[in-house]
Amino acid sequence: MERVIKMILLKLMSSLLIFLTSSTIGYLYGKTFSSRLENLIYFEQCIKMLETEIVYGATPLPEALSNVSKKGKSKVSYIFEEIKSDLLLNKREGVYYSFLSVEDKLYEDFHLIKEDVEIFLALGRVLGTSDRTDQQKNFILILNQIAAQILEARIERNKNEKLYRSLGVITGAGIIILLI
Repeated sequence: MERVIKMILLKLMSSLLIFLTSSTIGYLYGKTFSSRLENLIYFEQCIKMLETEIVYGATPLPEALSNVSKKGKSKVSYIFEEIKSDLLLNKREGVYYSFLSVEDKLYEDFHLIKEDVEIFLALGRVLGTSDRTDQQKNFILILNQIAAQILEARIERNKNEKLYRSLGVITGAGIIILLI
């Protein structure tokens, strides 16, 4: 009798572990969609700050990057400090190469997709290459592209986040049913 109770208890514990693991995996994968949207919104805010610093404040680029890093949402704004540091320490030929130095972090830390990263890198290509009027036009273009990416990310999140969370729960339940 005691052996049967132990076996039932073991099955229950194993089932609970399987269910929690698969549900957590589904939840975490679904969260990447929310994370991408949130980070794009924060990047948009940081780029607007950078625009204000450069176009309206005529702040030198390293100082503008530092100011954005301090004023922006710290979850993403630290990347601007890294760009500034790379720009000053490595004496890069152009700003683009400093932006390129953080490309891997954009994918890994912020769950951005290729199109998002290309827009961010395009900002590095145009910064400091023309007068303030052209800079303002470039910022407007970049911000419009980011707004489109935010809309796409919102649609993708609404479609996929719940799907992957549910899929994790269903997978866990399915495995438990197969094992019983």
